[in-house]
Amino acid sequence: MDLTQLKTLIHVAELGSLSRAADRLHVAQPALSRQVRQLEEELGVVLFDRHGRGMVITEIGREILDHATRVMIELDAIRAVASGGRSSYRGLVRIGTTPTVAEIVTVPLVTRIQQEHPKLQVRFLSAFSGHLLDWLQRDELELAVSYDPKSTRSLRIVPVMMETLLLVRAAGNGLSLGRPVPFRSLAAEKLVLPSPRHGLRILVEECARQADVALQTSVEADAFGAMIDLVRTGFGSTILPLAPIYAAVERGELCVAPIVDPTPARRLVLAYPADRPVTPAARFVGQAFVEIAADLVDRKIWIGHMVEPSAAPSGSGFR
Repeated sequence: MDLTQLKTLIHVAELGSLSRAADRLHVAQPALSRQVRQLEEELGVVLFDRHGRGMVITEIGREILDHATRVMIELDAIRAVASGGRSSYRGLVRIGTTPTVAEIVTVPLVTRIQQEHPKLQVRFLSAFSGHLLDWLQRDELELAVSYDPKSTRSLRIVPVMMETLLLVRAAGNGLSLGRPVPFRSLAAEKLVLPSPRHGLRILVEECARQADVALQTSVEADAFGAMIDLVRTGFGSTILPLAPIYAAVERGELCVAPIVDPTPARRLVLAYPADRPVTPAARFVGQAFVEIAADLVDRKIWIGHMVEPSAAPSGSGFR
């Protein structure tokens, strides 16, 4: 057996389909089918039950999948140890972030990278969490900063923080960080929110169900800048983390208040691929992001709390 076969096993088991795995991995479907068949022949077991709708991993296949996942983690740990003595990184790291995170960390992260590894380039891509994880699994990113992803064997997840969301209005509308507002009161607000497919909108709607209220969405806008412009000019209120709008609040353009009963909060994580090595440079960028986030939380610029473990990818830090 070889690592390519183990990688194929991980993705076919996750997707339940050779065709979908072939599309993700950019490999011809017959080649993947051959890898699965060769692995089954070498091990002398049936790894998948085939049917008209795809492939379902067998009980023995699931046990082997557990070992395959651990093999990938151990290989990455070996590479991490071997690269620990390098003094400078070069090349390109592709990092994906959600739009709100991009507003927060792009400048401090690039500053940190250029100070410590001036020959290392970084490429930022911004999108919804679902798109970021798909790009990561397709080898179009080295790491992604995402909110509450579903756990899969093709990803290694490092929890970073629980982020608290606030009510945001245009300046002069009576909000203060010292005066929380009950979620039920949002029923009287005209809200500027992302479209229903957006994770933030899903979270807000779930909080509304818990509070047993119906929200009034006056305008839908997925672009972060558009949301802020609409709120600033009086088209409604919104619900956002403090960090990406901190400067606007400090300038007196916006006002904010905590929300209670319930408090909207979401888990922010780093996601790395589990089926291929994490480069030392990508590991450095991820750890730099965690340190920047911790500093912003300590200074009350990013409202929330850090979550352990907050380390670069290793076997103990993933689920």
